[in-house]
Amino acid sequence: MGASIVSVDTADPSEFSPRQNAVLEQALRLLVDGGEKALTTSGVARAANCSKESLYKWFGDRDGLLSAMIAYQASKVRTFERNGERLTATSLHDHVVIFARDLLEVLAGDVSLALNRLAIGQSHRDGSKLGKLLLERGRRQIDRRAMALIDAGKRAGLLRFSDADEAYHTLYGLVVSDLHVRMLLGEPGLKDTARQAERAVTSFLRLYGTEKVLAEMPALG
Repeated sequence: MGASIVSVDTADPSEFSPRQNAVLEQALRLLVDGGEKALTTSGVARAANCSKESLYKWFGDRDGLLSAMIAYQASKVRTFERNGERLTATSLHDHVVIFARDLLEVLAGDVSLALNRLAIGQSHRDGSKLGKLLLERGRRQIDRRAMALIDAGKRAGLLRFSDADEAYHTLYGLVVSDLHVRMLLGEPGLKDTARQAERAVTSFLRLYGTEKVLAEMPALG
């Protein structure tokens, strides 16, 4: 197939090739449409038009495939990229809003809801790894990248906090609240994720923004 071999235990999702990403999309769609029973190597190979040998080469066993699927899904939540950009009050606001909107849209999507419901259903089983994979390859991946963003905001003199973990979890709580739990229980998601994201970020910046940020709040929010 010409795609590279990656170690799914340590690889960043950006290391997956476009072909591998397309396979992961098909695998996620199979999971949503057919549940756990549909997620077989034969089914994924058939849906993605590739060989089972390629799946094993790229992702390893079924747990490796699940790990890659979760990491790929988590990578859809964008955060600040270290590309030499100097953060300003406006760009910090914009980056955090992008993170908040992506987070809401990913959590509210059929894929994330299906993965979480499947993990909850398996939680009583001995040897079930899905919940652990969701934490390690999903939530914690998102957490690390988002905390890098707020750390960059502090270094730029735009945010002030003594505990980065506390500041980040305040942001997460403002963005998500109890929405994800309600959706897992069958309640419909938000109609306007952009408005929720903007409100959450405005509240976060009022709590943790320096004078430099607060002075620009009317223009930002």
